[in-house]
Amino acid sequence: MLTTGDEKMRKALTREKIQDIYSRLAAHYDTLHRLLTAGADQRGRRMLVEKTITSEEKILDCGAGTGSCGLLAAKMSGATSHVILLDLNETMLRTGRKKTLQEDLTERTSWLVGDMTRLPFPDNSFDLVFSSYSLCPLTDPRQGALELYRVTRPGGKIAVAHSTEAENPFIHWAADKIETLAWRYPILSMGCRPVSVLPALERAGAKLLFRQRIGVPLWPFLIFIMKKPQS
Repeated sequence: MLTTGDEKMRKALTREKIQDIYSRLAAHYDTLHRLLTAGADQRGRRMLVEKTITSEEKILDCGAGTGSCGLLAAKMSGATSHVILLDLNETMLRTGRKKTLQEDLTERTSWLVGDMTRLPFPDNSFDLVFSSYSLCPLTDPRQGALELYRVTRPGGKIAVAHSTEAENPFIHWAADKIETLAWRYPILSMGCRPVSVLPALERAGAKLLFRQRIGVPLWPFLIFIMKKPQS
């Protein structure tokens, strides 16, 4: 276990292992993740998009994977908005690009390979930044969250979904035992574990607008939306 300064969490898998897992799972990721979360994953994405999207925005989906969140944002935003979908894994992005063609969203989206702990964008670049379940596998989730904050413009919003700890002590104990077993088979865990980044964003200056826990008791998600102050 290691600490983020806010709470202890399970040590992340290596970057190489994470890359291997998601390259192997890319073609089936959407279906598998939906099954493992009982549909809570897409529920969380839709919640984030519906509560943040307006028109004519420059949007980043950070750790976009196959693009489920970013493409939903592209469909629901204004005609002049544009979504950049960034992920470290080229195979996941390649799978997502196929969905872009199927949904006729090629002109409103761009795809980019990149590391969300070192984003290749200037400060204050985006009106809206999403991270849906992409902080959970990072070696340093706090650094990833602070990068989201950095590239969001003053007055812009940061919308996040990530795995969190169960609140009930017995369920927390049971979940930890099951996670320990799943951690032996990385293809099942996908390198995801509960993380805590909201305190780091609050210390950076972000203001909490919305917070809700969703998902099955053993595998809950924290959904939250924050606003970067104007100054």
